[in-house]
Amino acid sequence: MPRQRDFSYRDDEAVPDFDDSRPIIVFDGHCVFCSAWVRFVLSQDRRQRFRFIAAQTPLGDALYRHYGLDTRDYETNMLLAHGRAYFKSDGTIRMLTGLGLPWSMAGILRLIPGALRDAIYGFIARRRLLIAGRRDSCYLPTAEERGRFLS
Repeated sequence: MPRQRDFSYRDDEAVPDFDDSRPIIVFDGHCVFCSAWVRFVLSQDRRQRFRFIAAQTPLGDALYRHYGLDTRDYETNMLLAHGRAYFKSDGTIRMLTGLGLPWSMAGILRLIPGALRDAIYGFIARRRLLIAGRRDSCYLPTAEERGRFLS
């Protein structure tokens, strides 16, 4: 798993240019569990802070490759913010804190050691398809949501 580093996808010629002026959540668009997470964030993100992209898109694929992640088994969502990527529990906690109250109170979870948080995250991530299933096609946003998704 990539560590938090000071390198950026912005300098990688294999990653197409895109507008990253707002935080972006990269998710497994075929995973029902991951798609439910996106629907949750969409419903709770009153400031419309976050945008989204499925890992199965050319841009999502390029980002996963850039960070050395498996491009067939997406065991982590990725949060891109300020030119940096956050993974696993750190990414999820940052997503929740970005939603405002009451979800921002999840920041207290940072008191739990990262290795333990990531072990729990990994346990769920490895079983997410057993828990919720898999879609035949990527999550399709509604007409109202479409502007929040990068293609």
